[in-house]
Amino acid sequence: MPQAIWKGSVSFGMVTIPVKVYAATQEKDISFRQVHAEDGGRIRYKRVCDIDGEEVPYSDIAKGYELPDGGIVILTSEDFGELPLPSRHSIEVLEFVPADDFDPIYVARSYYLQAEGPGAKPYVLLRDALENTGQVAVVKVALRNRESLAIVRNKNDSLVLQTMLWPDEVRDDATVAPPADVEVRPQEVAMAESYIQTLSTVFDPDRYHDEYRKALEELIEAKTEGRAVEAVEEVAPAGEVVDLMAALQASVDAARKRRGEAPREAPEEKAPAAKKAAAKKAPAKKAAAKKTTAKKAAKAPARKSA
Repeated sequence: MPQAIWKGSVSFGMVTIPVKVYAATQEKDISFRQVHAEDGGRIRYKRVCDIDGEEVPYSDIAKGYELPDGGIVILTSEDFGELPLPSRHSIEVLEFVPADDFDPIYVARSYYLQAEGPGAKPYVLLRDALENTGQVAVVKVALRNRESLAIVRNKNDSLVLQTMLWPDEVRDDATVAPPADVEVRPQEVAMAESYIQTLSTVFDPDRYHDEYRKALEELIEAKTEGRAVEAVEEVAPAGEVVDLMAALQASVDAARKRRGEAPREAPEEKAPAAKKAAAKKAPAKKAAAKKTTAKKAAKAPARKSA
């Protein structure tokens, strides 16, 4: 278990749960050093003061806020530690909301909450209550010298703290939405739904892997061993979709084929088939009508000429 990044308590009502907070995720990107392309020498940066030109050790570096007139307000770690925030040592539950109401776009970081000391029983109490009611707890917490809105939810046997972006940090999606006058036919929607149903399954993240990282590892291994890198066949970029229904039908057929299922008839093809059947029956009715008319004419008495 990594080192705890925060220690405090979760408070809901009169119940207090002593907890430790641990990072729930870790990025596994391959890290690179900046080097001189000619000889591989490391590129290093020095922290230099632009007033006296001297290199400044990290221990002497503080945070400064620049004022509109160019002046600097210096804030030290002690200043941040003395901020009057109740959320610095306590995660206070503000309200409970249905889990389905929570939009994932607000998620910033995820952390595990671990019960400490006598906190096991109230921890389990909150975890089971959230699971049974389908709710998440909306809270405030101060991590890394910054107060964040967050939710606490159950995950299997644990509680997860997920910090959120503030509403004004999420950009409006109106600028990327398609024009309101764009229309799709019901048959196209039905075919898209058919494709979704064909690929519908239970989410299992273990089925997916980082192919980019794997390719980088193979590239580094090949260069280390001094061998050529095997070329990968490039996939031709998809062209502009002219017939949306045909593209959707091909997608559904390909997905069903991967699952060993027979192709499914396109929703649009059913209507023409019905029309053809109706068209075949129509001449028969006309022919029957002609026969009836002919019989009536034969039975009718001939008119006398004047």
